[in-house]
Amino acid sequence: MFGNKKKYYITTSIPYTNAPPHIGFALEAIQADVLARYHRNLREDVFFLTGTDEHGLKTLRVAESLGKKPQEFADEISGKFESLAKVLNISNNDFIRTTDEARHKPAVEKLWKKLEEKGDIYKKKYKGYYCAGCEAFKTEKEIIDGKCIIHLKPLELIEEENYFFRLSKYTKEIESKIENGDLKIIPDSKKNETLAMLKQGMEDVSFSRTKDKYWGWEVPEDSGQFMYVWCDALSNYISAIGYYGETKQFKKYWPADVHCLGKDIMKFHTIFWPAMLLSAGLKLPKSIFVHGFINVDGQKMSKSLGNVIDPFELVKKYGADAVRYYLLREILPTEDGDFTYAKFEQRYNSDLAGGLGNLVSRVYGIASKIKVKKLKPTKKITAKIKETENKYETAIEEFKFNEALSSVWELISFCDKYINEGKLWETKDLQIMNDLFFCIEKIGILILPFLPETAEKIRIALKRGGIDALFPRIEINK
Repeated sequence: MFGNKKKYYITTSIPYTNAPPHIGFALEAIQADVLARYHRNLREDVFFLTGTDEHGLKTLRVAESLGKKPQEFADEISGKFESLAKVLNISNNDFIRTTDEARHKPAVEKLWKKLEEKGDIYKKKYKGYYCAGCEAFKTEKEIIDGKCIIHLKPLELIEEENYFFRLSKYTKEIESKIENGDLKIIPDSKKNETLAMLKQGMEDVSFSRTKDKYWGWEVPEDSGQFMYVWCDALSNYISAIGYYGETKQFKKYWPADVHCLGKDIMKFHTIFWPAMLLSAGLKLPKSIFVHGFINVDGQKMSKSLGNVIDPFELVKKYGADAVRYYLLREILPTEDGDFTYAKFEQRYNSDLAGGLGNLVSRVYGIASKIKVKKLKPTKKITAKIKETENKYETAIEEFKFNEALSSVWELISFCDKYINEGKLWETKDLQIMNDLFFCIEKIGILILPFLPETAEKIRIALKRGGIDALFPRIEINK
């Protein structure tokens, strides 16, 4: 079907099913969607995966607190994440669940046996401090005042006999692959952070939990132990594309071109996952893109503060493209960002209603009063378009989504100035009109990965010769 097209395999992380989706994961899904749509525009063979991470302590405990079975609760929350993908217009090809017995479980068991055959799984008694939020045992460097440095909650002292994975065996090789560029970590600050962890040395990691205290897949040939959630979860990237059966799809798409994920789970993706792949004799992902957190009014999102932003409500109020635009333009791709309704509405009115929407309305408003004749665009316009495309492509290739959008809005400002300088409303100049239609067509193509609904409205308008307001202005109560 795809012939010899260049393949592009992109994934989001798979969020836990201990709580409904919030705006933080919406950001990640949208960022990944931009990359997927951009590479499809390049006529590449794109496979885009997302899903849910359902096993482990967190989902189990929340389900029990609600009087529900863990699978019942996971089904409910996973359904919400699938719905979110549709609401945000995410173009994923597949949605994998770690409770999938047909596709995921066999792949996880196969990977475990590969690690075992390599001599990298062994059993021992262990005592350590465990963070349910991270689903991980914590080292001394990751504990402050008896609490996890990420979740700032008291840790649990756990003593039990578990299976361990020889993570320490692969740290030097992973370090080498990161330094020579075989495994790219974006941004450089996260690359350096990973290298610092590797240089300090990594201990072997507990890879299972006793069955009476956990929820997951049984360890092959040991029904008394469940596999550690990260062993299970990370395998989704290969289980979904057919690792168990070594399918044609798996051979075509693996290794992943990019894993998109949040900074709180970076270590598991930049160290644990590469070590597992090396042990299993599989190629490493080509790149790992790490984004920051979204705060609300300068504070971390939390249920106790009552400031968790529901992406469903946000889309219902403002529309999917407006939400996508704010998160991609206002939030720096690799840094922590801030969400406020005031900033959102200001950005909406200035950039969407007053920028793109106003330009399209102005041009079509003037065009409706004259008979437009198609003319070749001027060199001035084609040069400006080329300049914009170069900036845009460079920015996306460097994961700088905000800069890619900025280049498009510079073109929008150029068009507004072009209208004013040519006094188009008076002259009805056909050349200027054609130049502007040419620009709007290009703008529609450039915004497609970012604002797919708006891009489609522009495409249809160019055929029909008319359009309703793209972004009606919001009345802001001061």
